[in-house]
Amino acid sequence: MAAATPAFPGGSGAPGIVVGPLDLAARVDEALAVQAVAFGLSQDEIDVRRHIVLRHLDDPRARALGATAPDGRLVGFVYGLPNDRAHWWSTVVQPYLWATGSDHWLDDSFVITELHVHPDFQQHGIGRCLITTVTDAVDQPRSILSAIDTDSPARGLYRSLGYRDLARLVAFPGAPRPYAVMGAPLPLRRGR
Repeated sequence: MAAATPAFPGGSGAPGIVVGPLDLAARVDEALAVQAVAFGLSQDEIDVRRHIVLRHLDDPRARALGATAPDGRLVGFVYGLPNDRAHWWSTVVQPYLWATGSDHWLDDSFVITELHVHPDFQQHGIGRCLITTVTDAVDQPRSILSAIDTDSPARGLYRSLGYRDLARLVAFPGAPRPYAVMGAPLPLRRGR
């Protein structure tokens, strides 16, 4: 795993934030607290996601990074793993990708499962640093992810990194809003 590095060389952005390896299993509750604030989750949703995260971390190929403030507080995290067509996420998105001729993206791809930055620390490049650092360390030639299908800062970030829409209006069971599935060749595009 890569060594911790300042997220913001030269003192720009959010000073003192360091991106580095994260023992996500040990800090899962802290990470989910960040996600809850960033994503507006209820306690019931957090409880469900906790089990999902811990199950994903059973895969030795899973990778996680955290963004840590000088006081040791986790202010952002990313994790993902190589895609497996048998995983629940793949079974949901596959028909949508097939309809657009993009289902080959499910093979030999690294899935960004979650990427969240606490709202007090957003718009400082933390998410960009997290996602580029985690994908730089994988062997797959491309990355895929899903994001709420709105014109949001997150979708703007993904587009700036080279992700493009592979399928839109993807309905996940129980999700109140549709998602877009996006994919990008690796390494991700640099610059803004």
